[in-house]
Amino acid sequence: MRIAASQLAAGVSPEENLALIAEQTAKAAGAGAEVVVFPEAAMARFGVPLGPLAEPLDGPWATRVRAIAAAAGVLVVAGMFTPARDGRVRNTLLITGRGVDTSYDKLHLFDAFGFTESRTVAPGERPVLAEVDGVTLGFATCYDVRFPALFTRLAEDGARVVLLPASWGAGPGKREQWELLVRARALDSTCWVVAAGQADPATTGERPSTSAPTGIGHSMVVSPLGEVTARLGAEPGLLVTDVDPAEAERARATVPVLANRRRDLG
Repeated sequence: MRIAASQLAAGVSPEENLALIAEQTAKAAGAGAEVVVFPEAAMARFGVPLGPLAEPLDGPWATRVRAIAAAAGVLVVAGMFTPARDGRVRNTLLITGRGVDTSYDKLHLFDAFGFTESRTVAPGERPVLAEVDGVTLGFATCYDVRFPALFTRLAEDGARVVLLPASWGAGPGKREQWELLVRARALDSTCWVVAAGQADPATTGERPSTSAPTGIGHSMVVSPLGEVTARLGAEPGLLVTDVDPAEAERARATVPVLANRRRDLG
């Protein structure tokens, strides 16, 4: 399966970000990608009021993304914000194309490093899987990467590849934590992990006056045995790579952590 990770630097305009998504999707499809993964908050970057931007999954923004995916013949995964019942929003991945139309709401909210995502964002309620061309994909978002049980659950439910959009916060040691965590979750689950982060806005000349997590770049693809097989730097870019889901089966035969796990310990 050929997968593209689009490391874009989203701005505050959903309409302008749609144009980036259309451009990057066409470019990825032209390179033979079957799946195109955009970052968390691809609809609009963090650091601006999210409530006024949120739209339902049948609203105009998501409808346009569906049309982009259909025109290119690919599965598109893109971070957006949808309304929650309690007045907050949900941090949602729209997952659409190639016969799939579903969504994932971020389960673990980023109440850490001085940021309180739960103040404006409501948590999701369930893990999500989707099948494309016979390959089962799992989904996680950014801070979810710090919670191994989610990745283990996705693997036990059939995932061979986990797609991980993110908008990682900057700070001392954060890049190192990002790589360590992505690689660890690949090892925990013996899955491929395709991590697509927001580019560092400073590389485009922007310096948002916000403490919100606006991205550091360093998207990567990690094998089921924890090897980084492809990566980007801090600036915007498109990472197109082939992943072999059968490698997950081979990894599980070599290091059967899922089979050996002590379920009686939780």
